[in-house]
Amino acid sequence: MTLSVWRYAHLTLAIFSSLFLILASATGIVLAVDAVGEKIPPYRVQNFEAITLAETLPVLRKNYLEVTEISVNHNHFTTLKGLDGDGNDIEAYIDPKTGNVLGKPQKKSDFIQWNTALHRSLFLHETGRFFIGVNSFLLIFIAISGMMLVIQRQKGLKRFFSKIVKDYFAQYYHVVLGRLMLIPVLIIAVSGTYLSMVRFKLFPEVQLQHKDIPVDPDATAQKNIADFEVFKNTKLADVQKIEFPFDPEDPEEIFILKLTDRELHVNQFTGQVVSEIPYPATVLFENLSLNLHTGRTNSIWAIILGLASINILFFIYSGFAMTLKRRQTKVKNKYKATESQFILLVGSENGSTLRFANAIHTQLIANGYSSYLTGLNQYTQFPKAEHIIIFTSTHGLGDAPFNATKFLSLVRQHPQNQGVQVSVVGFGSKSYPDFCAYAIKADEALASQPWSERFLSLHTVDDKSPLQFTHWVKNWSEKAGIALATTPVYYAQKPTGLQKLMVLEKTTLSAADHTFILTLRPGTRAKFTSGDLLAVYPAGDGRERFYSISKSNGNIQLVVKLHQPGLGSGYLYGLEAGSVIRARITPNPAFHFPKKTPVVAMIANGTGIAPFLGMIESNKHKTECHLYCGFRNETDAVTDYKQFAGEQIKKERLNSFHIAFSREQNNCYVMDLILKDAGFFAGLLQKGGTVMICGSLTMQQDVEKVLDTICIEKNSNSFAHYKANGQVRTDCY
Repeated sequence: MTLSVWRYAHLTLAIFSSLFLILASATGIVLAVDAVGEKIPPYRVQNFEAITLAETLPVLRKNYLEVTEISVNHNHFTTLKGLDGDGNDIEAYIDPKTGNVLGKPQKKSDFIQWNTALHRSLFLHETGRFFIGVNSFLLIFIAISGMMLVIQRQKGLKRFFSKIVKDYFAQYYHVVLGRLMLIPVLIIAVSGTYLSMVRFKLFPEVQLQHKDIPVDPDATAQKNIADFEVFKNTKLADVQKIEFPFDPEDPEEIFILKLTDRELHVNQFTGQVVSEIPYPATVLFENLSLNLHTGRTNSIWAIILGLASINILFFIYSGFAMTLKRRQTKVKNKYKATESQFILLVGSENGSTLRFANAIHTQLIANGYSSYLTGLNQYTQFPKAEHIIIFTSTHGLGDAPFNATKFLSLVRQHPQNQGVQVSVVGFGSKSYPDFCAYAIKADEALASQPWSERFLSLHTVDDKSPLQFTHWVKNWSEKAGIALATTPVYYAQKPTGLQKLMVLEKTTLSAADHTFILTLRPGTRAKFTSGDLLAVYPAGDGRERFYSISKSNGNIQLVVKLHQPGLGSGYLYGLEAGSVIRARITPNPAFHFPKKTPVVAMIANGTGIAPFLGMIESNKHKTECHLYCGFRNETDAVTDYKQFAGEQIKKERLNSFHIAFSREQNNCYVMDLILKDAGFFAGLLQKGGTVMICGSLTMQQDVEKVLDTICIEKNSNSFAHYKANGQVRTDCY
């Protein structure tokens, strides 16, 4: 419930203020660039912060016939007004050390003035200023509500900057940039709101009332202004304006010093401070807010404000993109909930899970069955239901998606009056520690109900994989006796984020070995590492084939076994040097080489060796590393692997290389090598080392059985204990 409140508040405020924020942000970018550009002219002298009034005022009086005023702006450019030596009026930027003229103040260009007026008031004068002020105030709540959504997503403030898994472009960067730009956006909002409040006089006005300070009667002798104590102790950098005495002979005329925090009246003959008044807090806050809001005093801060304004525009785009994505899948219910045999309930954060459920829903209706599709929060009694199928994702770290927050309580409140077959399909990402956690909760809640009859056990789908989803479809279809599409392409989404890759080299097949190595050159901006996955689309119809990446000299290397017929391997083997393909690099952080571990044991069979080759080559920190591999025969490729291992052992990037041949030589499997080194593996796990497994699922299962036996015998812990501890990384197929 809380999540929904924050989400709807965030969305409602964004919708209401979006137009004003677009205008304010677009003009804010221009004004931020102008604030940086203001500082480029060389009107600021070196060591400006060290110059005192006692140093500069005598120089100015000596070089000019008359000085009426000097002022220092936010760029620390010093402007003098007065008469030059020839009696001509002068208003110019000067060097406060020498009095030399550096340049003339210039008016802002019409373009900057236009942007300033639009930014401040939308050309609507006081009415426009009011709207801008209100939207600055709303931006505070938009930022706060966004922060609360991130905190809830990350399960607490301590995890605020923890990793965000990339579901899709708009979602990922909305959260990531929102975290980075939270403070600048809040400062823009708070300072803009305060300036508007000052403009509309919402704070009591304080008039500066000078109170004369008694003059020391013994200090009446005229002094040189260079000897005035107040001038010696006042830096020019602390000055906003100095008004000079109109008549240098009149003892009642004074220097008026307007500093950054107070105003002083100074006797022009003796240098005594005859009146001093500090500025009220409202004035100080106004100046601070103006500096923070415009970035006029600091180029770096002005650049940050410009970036924050750009990000506000992006937040508006990405926020609406996320909202539209959640609503893009239209549900067509031909039958009412009270008359349907099949009830499909969906928990979805951004609409992708709904897409899978809708595909099943439409097929059931096409087959002549009554099916009703809705969100998990609409769960109630379904009098004609024979099957209830739950399709749900998990939000954040184990939470319910936004349309499933009430489901668990609704299950308890509305028991079904008849026995119902129940199936649950969970969608998530294994990059999150709480993979499909909400689906598990939903499955347990339904299993505890007396009316619930489990039709299939809980099935989970990683990263919206159509292939994994079709495994469930096949099982459900066969058991229910209802024909459903079981090809992954039917449930696949059109691939996005494809990159162009050029084929650099492809090895040939030998008579005894059907394995080849394909080397691809990625684009200059591609980011990947060994252990990531390359998704290729051999038929151009959305069907994906994944291959583990080995990173070598900045290129992608794939070790592929040619199958006949093989859609993916046949497509890749048909490529020639110079060919260009479009593919997608998928980060696979769960199978990256661990950064902090005392020792790594890599276990592979067949083409599963591929990512390990790249990991070993990039092991520049010389982490202790051991490679265990299983092959059928010794082929040319295996000979190359031996040569590679020998070179890496010399470079101390690999400590040992062990090979099992199942058809010749030592006639054993990789599991036999592990049993032989049982003490080593037990010690590795006990001291916090990491085991990495890549290859076939059958091999993985056999290896884990062996390791489980070793762990129980030697460490008194099951292998599952070390898996739960994050010491095991697998990528098997």
